[in-house]
Amino acid sequence: MNRLSGERLVGARDFIVHSAQLTCPSCYQDSKMKQIIFLSLLICRFFAVQSQDSLTTLQQVVVTANKYPVKASHTGKVVTIISNEQIRQSGSRDLSQLLTEQAGVFINGAYSNAGKDKSVYVRGARPDHTLITINGIPVYDPSGVGSNFDLRLLSIDQVERVEILKGSQSTLYGSDAVAGVINIILKSPGCSEKPFSGMISHGSFGTWKAHASLTGSVQKLNYHLSYAGLKSDGISEAADTSKGNNTPADRDSYRQSNVHISLGYNWGKHLRTEAYYRLGQFYQRYDQGSFREELDLSSKNDNHQAGLRGWATVGKGKFNFAYNFNDNRRLYIDDSIISRNGYDKFNRGVYNGKEHFADAYWVLNLKKYYQVTLGVDYRNSISNQEYISISDFGNYESKLGADSLHQNQISAYGSVLATLPGGMNLELGGRFNRHSAYGGNWVYNFNPSYVLNGQWKFYANLSTAFRTPSLFQLYSDFGNANLKPERARNIEGGLQYAHQDRKLQLRVTWFDRVVRDNIIFFTDPITYRSNYINRDRQHDQGLEAEGSCMLARGLLLTINSTYADGRLSTKTGEKDTSYFNLLRRPRFSLAANLGWNPCKKWRISTGLIYVGKREDLSFDANYNAVAVQLKSYYVLNAYAEYHWNLAGTRFFLEAKNFLNQSFTEIYGFNSLGRNISGGLRVQF
Repeated sequence: MNRLSGERLVGARDFIVHSAQLTCPSCYQDSKMKQIIFLSLLICRFFAVQSQDSLTTLQQVVVTANKYPVKASHTGKVVTIISNEQIRQSGSRDLSQLLTEQAGVFINGAYSNAGKDKSVYVRGARPDHTLITINGIPVYDPSGVGSNFDLRLLSIDQVERVEILKGSQSTLYGSDAVAGVINIILKSPGCSEKPFSGMISHGSFGTWKAHASLTGSVQKLNYHLSYAGLKSDGISEAADTSKGNNTPADRDSYRQSNVHISLGYNWGKHLRTEAYYRLGQFYQRYDQGSFREELDLSSKNDNHQAGLRGWATVGKGKFNFAYNFNDNRRLYIDDSIISRNGYDKFNRGVYNGKEHFADAYWVLNLKKYYQVTLGVDYRNSISNQEYISISDFGNYESKLGADSLHQNQISAYGSVLATLPGGMNLELGGRFNRHSAYGGNWVYNFNPSYVLNGQWKFYANLSTAFRTPSLFQLYSDFGNANLKPERARNIEGGLQYAHQDRKLQLRVTWFDRVVRDNIIFFTDPITYRSNYINRDRQHDQGLEAEGSCMLARGLLLTINSTYADGRLSTKTGEKDTSYFNLLRRPRFSLAANLGWNPCKKWRISTGLIYVGKREDLSFDANYNAVAVQLKSYYVLNAYAEYHWNLAGTRFFLEAKNFLNQSFTEIYGFNSLGRNISGGLRVQF
C-alpha cells in the first residue's frame, strides 16, 4: 500500500508504475459489443425507462465554464451537467458511479468495494491532471503524492448538481486543470423550495444509507444544515483463489459521515455573504494488496473545510470573493496481530495536510457584447507526516514537518468573452502563476465558437495548462527541489446539435493533449538512488460522442461513448521510445440509458455501462513489472421509482449489475456482483 497517496498498491509498485515500460497490443473492437447493446435495448423494452439528459443544451446556464453564469450557446467549452433531478434519481449510487456514466470520465474502482480507491480519469489523463472543485473552489490534499482530492470524502446526497468542464482550464482555475475540472456544487441556503428533505435505504452487503437536511430563512439570514451517513459490511477487497468468495470473516467494512453547515446573509440588494463548515470522514478496513488479504489493516480519513464566499455589485460588474481552509488528516494502522503482512509486526502512518486558498475576481460587462474577468488567487500548502514500522529486521521511523513541507503560489488571471452578433463567440484569456519553489509560468486559452440557426454549434479550443509539483515530490526523502511544473497543450474541436423541442441532441468532440516535463519516479541504474525528475512526453488523443433522443412520448434514449489513446515517449541518451501507457483505463467505453415515464407516479430506468480492455501491472517475486491485460466487461443496472403524494415521498428500488457479471477493475481485487437496494426519499 502506498500510504502517502492513499492508493492501495504494494509499496514498491506505486514507484515502479511511473517508469515501467510496457508494449500494448493494438486494441480491437470487442466482438460482443453488438450483442451487449442488443441485450440492453431488449431489457429496456420490458423495463420501461425514464432518464434526465446530462448533455448540456444550448440554452442551459453553466457556471464552471467562465466562473460566472453564462448560456451554453455563448461558450465553446465542453460542459456536461448532472442535474439535481438526476442526483435524486440516483438511488443508492455514489458520486463515483454517477460520474463514470458521463462521456470522457472513467472512475476506476466505482464498482469495487465501497471503501476502495476511486481514481478519476478524464479523457485518459492521470488522476492528478483533473482538478476537483467544490462550489468553484479548488480542493487538494497536500499530504498526498499527487495532491488530488479524494471523492470518498463527499456524499452525493449533499450535492445540488455537478458541472464537468473538459479540456485544459488552467487559465481560470490554475494548477491541475490539465484534462478538465469537476465542479461539485453543494446544496446551499435558498437552493430548495422545500425546507426538509431526507432519505434512507438498505441494500446488499449490509449497506445502509441515510440523509437529512433542513433549509430555511429568518429575515435576511438563510441556513442549510445536513447530515449524510453510510455503513457497509462490504466484500473482501483482495481476490483470493484459495477460498470461497466473500466469506463473512474477511469482509472489509466501510463507514462514512458527512456534515454540511451553511449560513447566508443578504446585506442588501448588492451584497451577499455565505459562511460554511463541512466535515467529511470515513473509516475502513482493507486488504494489503493484490491477492493479499489482511484482517487488521485500517485507515481513517478526515477532511475539514471552512470558509467564506460572497459577491458584491460594483458599477457595471460583480465582485466575487472566496476564502477556503482545507484540513486533511489521514491515519493508517496495521497492528499485524490477527494476520501478518509478511514483514511488519506493527506500522503506523499519519499524514496531515493544510491549505489556505483565497480568490477574488471582478466580472465586468462592457457595452453589450463583452464580459471581462480579472482576478487574483493565493494558495498556501503545508504538511506534517510521520511513519513508524516495527519488524524482525529492526525499527524504522520517518518524520517530515511543515518547516520543510510547505509551498505557496500567487496568480493573476484574466479573460474576455465576446458574444458577437450573428452567432459568433470568442474567448481569450491568460494566467501568470508565481510559485515559491520553481518561479513563474504562463498559460493561455483561445476558444472560438459559432452558433448557426440556434441549433448548431461549432467550437474549438487551443489552451495550455500546468500542474505544480506536490510537496512530497519537492521535499520528501525522494524529493527534488529543482522540479519544474508539468506543462500541457490541449487542442479540441467539435460540433453540437440541439433540436428546438429537445427531441434530439448530439455532440461530438475530438481532443489532442500533449504533456511535457512529466514528473516521474526515477531510480538510477548505477547508484540505485531514487528521486523525482522531469522527463518524458505524454501524448493523448481521442473522440467523445454523446446524444439523446426522445423516441416517443416519455421515452428517452441517452448514449455516450469515449475513445482515448495515450503514449509516453521517453528519451534516454540516443534512445527514444514510445508505448501505450494508459494503465487501468479503457481505450473504449460506452454508457447508455433508455427510459419511459408511463405516468406521473412511476419512473423506471435501466442502463448499460461497457468498459473495454485495459492494461494493469503485476509484479513477480523480484518486483519486476509484468503486463496484465484485464478483460472487457459490461454492467446492466435497473431503477424503479414510485411517487406517493404524501410529503413528496418517493419509494425506489435499484438493482446494480443485476446479471451478476464477474469482472476485474483492478488486478488482484474483487468487484461487486449483483447488489440490490431499496428505500425512500421525502421532501416537505
